[in-house]
Amino acid sequence: MFFTAPRCIHSRFVPALVLAVSAVAQAAASGAPPDGLPQDAVIGCLLMPHAEARVGSPVVGVLSEVLVDRGSVVKKGEPLARLLNRVEAANVGAASQRYASAADVEAARMAADLAKKKAVRARELHELNFISAQALDQAVAEADVAAMQYTRAREQRKTVAKELSVATAQLALRTITSPLDGVVAERFLSAGERVEDKPVVKVVQIDPLRVEVVLSADRFGSIAANQQASVTPEMKGAAPMRAQVVQVDSVVDVASNTFRVRLQVPNPGNRIPPGLRCKVSFPE
Repeated sequence: MFFTAPRCIHSRFVPALVLAVSAVAQAAASGAPPDGLPQDAVIGCLLMPHAEARVGSPVVGVLSEVLVDRGSVVKKGEPLARLLNRVEAANVGAASQRYASAADVEAARMAADLAKKKAVRARELHELNFISAQALDQAVAEADVAAMQYTRAREQRKTVAKELSVATAQLALRTITSPLDGVVAERFLSAGERVEDKPVVKVVQIDPLRVEVVLSADRFGSIAANQQASVTPEMKGAAPMRAQVVQVDSVVDVASNTFRVRLQVPNPGNRIPPGLRCKVSFPE
């Protein structure tokens, strides 16, 4: 399964963030804050997914079913799709049957125990001159052979256990699972289509949400990690939410004379969709 690293900005959010950068850059150049508001009051921001993954398959195959669709809420490890797996399932069944059959190992153990007892008894009889040395040697040799057969049976069982483990792992690769808790944002393939290097679905994590803010250079040093802030989505009826600064750029962009700040805001129940513009205010 291949998994793309979380991206800071989804492609469809880029225009909005570019506009935000442009607005702050123009304000910084003119000396006036964006929207004509005091600089310490509110600042434009953008709400984005905390993480996203384009989920595909690590093996080539044909999809037998896709279990989710756009908008489906998924948990980490939950199956998203399955590839045709008749061969792999048959291999698991055969290996399981061989491993579950312990008759050969048990028979070898019993034979080894019996041969050992016979050898002990033969030694006792030889000491009493009831049997010859040749008979004793034969009993000891039979015990040694039985012990080696028991050891070989146990080793074969270990080999079968490894074969079962490999077959089970190969079967598991035919099931595509979600790498994170989130929502299915896109579905790219359907049952019957061949999976090679294309993703099957895209999953985004939207609890918590990531907040991207662009600030003018004169505010550099006034914002620090773990600082608290208030974020209000531009959505009807949305109330201000408590956010926390998680990252502050270490350098200022020369062209725009700005730097970026990333915040994180809880989003229980996925009630706030990503992609919204927002306003953020930092307390004095």
